[in-house]
Amino acid sequence: MKKILVANRGEIALRIMKTIRKMGIKSVAVFSEADRLAPHVLYADEAVCLGPAASSQSYLQGDKIIEACKMLQADGLHPGYGFLSENADFAQKVEDAGINFIGPAASAMRIMGSKLAAKESVKKYNIPMVPGIDKAISDVTWARQIAAEVGYPILIKASAGGGGKGMRTVTYEGELQEQMERAISEAASSFGDGSVFIEKLVTRPRHIEVQVLADKQGNTVHLFERECSIQRRHQKVIEESPSSILTPELRKKMGEAAVMVAKSCHYTSTGTVEFLMDENLNFYFLEMNTRLQVEHPVTEMISGIDLVEQQIRIARGESLSFTQDDLSIRGHALELRIYAEDTRNHFLPSTGTLEVYKPPKGEGIRVDDGYVEGMEIPVYYDPMIAKLIVHAANRQQAIEKMLEAIKNYPIEGVLTTKEFGKFVFEHEAFISGNFTTQFVPAYYTAEAIKEAEQPIAEAAAMAALAFFIKQKSILKTTIHKATSWKRRLAQ
Repeated sequence: MKKILVANRGEIALRIMKTIRKMGIKSVAVFSEADRLAPHVLYADEAVCLGPAASSQSYLQGDKIIEACKMLQADGLHPGYGFLSENADFAQKVEDAGINFIGPAASAMRIMGSKLAAKESVKKYNIPMVPGIDKAISDVTWARQIAAEVGYPILIKASAGGGGKGMRTVTYEGELQEQMERAISEAASSFGDGSVFIEKLVTRPRHIEVQVLADKQGNTVHLFERECSIQRRHQKVIEESPSSILTPELRKKMGEAAVMVAKSCHYTSTGTVEFLMDENLNFYFLEMNTRLQVEHPVTEMISGIDLVEQQIRIARGESLSFTQDDLSIRGHALELRIYAEDTRNHFLPSTGTLEVYKPPKGEGIRVDDGYVEGMEIPVYYDPMIAKLIVHAANRQQAIEKMLEAIKNYPIEGVLTTKEFGKFVFEHEAFISGNFTTQFVPAYYTAEAIKEAEQPIAEAAAMAALAFFIKQKSILKTTIHKATSWKRRLAQ
């Protein structure tokens, strides 16, 4: 490949282009009218405007993107994550146009893009799965029967898509019908597929995923795990690698299971196999993400492997240059997603202009971003500004480095998740490793935030008082005395 079009925007587009340039390959950016002066556009060798700001008129215009490849003679296309990255039909169209799709084959995407098809594909490998049903269900009577067999509470999940959409928790039989109807409706509107299925709800779960790499010659390896349990609205905010609770034996077992999942659908490129883990350290297959993950930098930091470079090499038909035995964990890495969100108001998006934006620098600190100071955060896309990643010799040092990096990362003009990150990294539950996917509802309450800020507020008040007393002693108020003129006037 001599020229690669990156069918994405923001931090991930820029991050991919940096590896493309490092490999001596030309890059092509695509952009909407809202992103005309975005860093990824200015960094690329060439750029093409796709249309208006709305993603439905720009970044989701697959045919326009393929035409741009043809027009500029790009022989490779990297989809990044989000947008069209897991669209099997788009991937097939790219290949049919004679352009290398830098990702898995469309057939593997179709299998793993459906949670039900994925379950069917991996069950012959004896990989643990959450008790439930692996068929689409819409009949409430049947659903009641399944729920009675697996036991409440249960989880109703959409077969297609993710991000918590089409997902409902049912704690008792009386609410089953209403939650089924809601899940089906949301799944249909979000993914165009109303298929849902039922699983036993794993209480106090951990969300642990394993990175895999597979070439076209049948070589598949895993690059260890990422802990992704700190979430809001079923979406990750903080990730780390390795997990603080896995033993070497359990890590090996989960890694081998992830490799078998990839082999089950003849997977190539990078992929992530996600597992739920209960409080007894039993793990269950959840799904496979057929793309580069947002949190891939923590794996790169602890493995020394550039995952985007590997994707490109695999797409070119090259074999992996290393085996599983060549891979090892080096230190500890943490990632905080810097979203433009009001963390005190249910993590709602915060819009505005980055009046101050100065990413931290230093050894073991990496910032993947797609904005610069003075840019406006548009309302049309995901509100993530950047990813703050740190790497250190061990977990404690990584936490300390992350807190220092957050402190030295001034952002003004929009509210961000920096404050939330500081709260998490200072919390005893996170420091001890004793946390689950319920960290946010369990600990991040208005009362907890107020309590955490109390010492800061008191220190600020004391400083203000000291300043006032000092200024009062310097700037003494003149005592006014009535003049004789005023006395005569009063007479």
